[in-house]
Amino acid sequence: MSDKYDLVVFGSGPGGYVAAIRAAQLGQKTAVVERAELGGICLNWGCIPTKALLQSATLFEQIKKAQNFGIVVGEPAVDFEQVVKHSRSVAGRLSKGIEFLFKKNKITHVPGTAEITGKGKIKVKNGKQDTLLEAANVIIATGARPRTIPGMEYDGEKIISSKEAMVLNKLPKSMVIIGAGAIGVEFAYFYASIGTKVTLVEMMPHILPIEDQEIVKVVDTAFRKTGISILAGTKVEKIEKTAKGVKVMVSSPKGQQTVDGDLALVAIGVQGNVEGIGLEKVGIQLEKGYIKVDKRNYKTNVDGFYAIGDVIGPPWLAHVASAEGVVAAETIAGHEATPVDYSNIPGCTYCQPQIASLGLTEEKAKQEGYDIKVGRFPFRANGKSLAMGHSEGLVKIIFDARYGELLGVHIVGAEATELLAELGVAKTLETTAFEIFNTIHAHPTISESIKEAAEDAYGQAIHI
Repeated sequence: MSDKYDLVVFGSGPGGYVAAIRAAQLGQKTAVVERAELGGICLNWGCIPTKALLQSATLFEQIKKAQNFGIVVGEPAVDFEQVVKHSRSVAGRLSKGIEFLFKKNKITHVPGTAEITGKGKIKVKNGKQDTLLEAANVIIATGARPRTIPGMEYDGEKIISSKEAMVLNKLPKSMVIIGAGAIGVEFAYFYASIGTKVTLVEMMPHILPIEDQEIVKVVDTAFRKTGISILAGTKVEKIEKTAKGVKVMVSSPKGQQTVDGDLALVAIGVQGNVEGIGLEKVGIQLEKGYIKVDKRNYKTNVDGFYAIGDVIGPPWLAHVASAEGVVAAETIAGHEATPVDYSNIPGCTYCQPQIASLGLTEEKAKQEGYDIKVGRFPFRANGKSLAMGHSEGLVKIIFDARYGELLGVHIVGAEATELLAELGVAKTLETTAFEIFNTIHAHPTISESIKEAAEDAYGQAIHI
């Protein structure tokens, strides 16, 4: 005998749990199948615990600079075990929060691994007794896992993924990080800040390849000042495990070299969790290793089956998965859902200085044929930034010269990730440059830099 539901969701990450809650709000009898901790990778092994680690690193750096603010403290030290413990406690608390939300919204949590056995039929395996479910609709939100380099697979000790990097038993003296996207860069900042000698290897010509290059230069300079070795335009040829750690053989236009480290962290991207869930049983199509969907409502090619989040491919962002989950849930419930605007997706990197961006880069805007106006405002000219002791960075805003339309924004510096939301709302409302610089911003705030950058695009900035 199987339990019947209007909707069964595979996975309880930020896509799955949000979809389930929205569906329940709309009167759908909903169940969520989760094989691990509620909250998925984001809450337990990704977004949230990494930010707790980064906060520890940032606080440690601030304490070391306390004398600059007239505060006298003893020589600070890092208790690495406690740093990790704090991160795990934050993750645990949020996972319990999802459990509370499920109970509040009368959502059934079914522990185990879901497998499609037929149209609307699901078997859940948990190592004890299989559970059978029937569902009018299914949302697949199984997420993704770290991608490996063929021949250099993870062993969890000397060649590790981001998951192991969050719970190491002791602070490594040296680390080679392969991949300088957001994950690699964040871990480079974290470990370098608390005493590890870090080498960051990136195959593309520069770190953070998808970001505006004027912005990236600020982070690159800051990283090199702190002692992080950056090898850009460099390919990893081989990782050799030794008695003491690893030897990473790399090649670049300058030639070949070997980089030694206690361990290697591979952070080269992710691949969708599409195996073992029975997609082939009903003929759900894949495309480049991800579930193929209609990006308007997230329907697969098979009626009654939807997919959202990392399992459908980039952008691999928690907030994108959540937005897609809401659209899928509302579509299933018969509502007219507002589609996700993929031209207005915020991207954040939480190293120091932080990076936050949305929309087109300057280079991309030119490639797309726009005649543009670009405004910049440096944090060194912002009073609040100077008072905080964080004067490195800038706000860069790109407008369409013809209509004043906001095309893109790129921020690097203190609290960049918190500043971005204002521009996201502005872009959603199709705000022009004139509305931004005619909006009074409180003084003193870092957000004044946004107003001044918009003014600079039109030659009206006051403070530069």
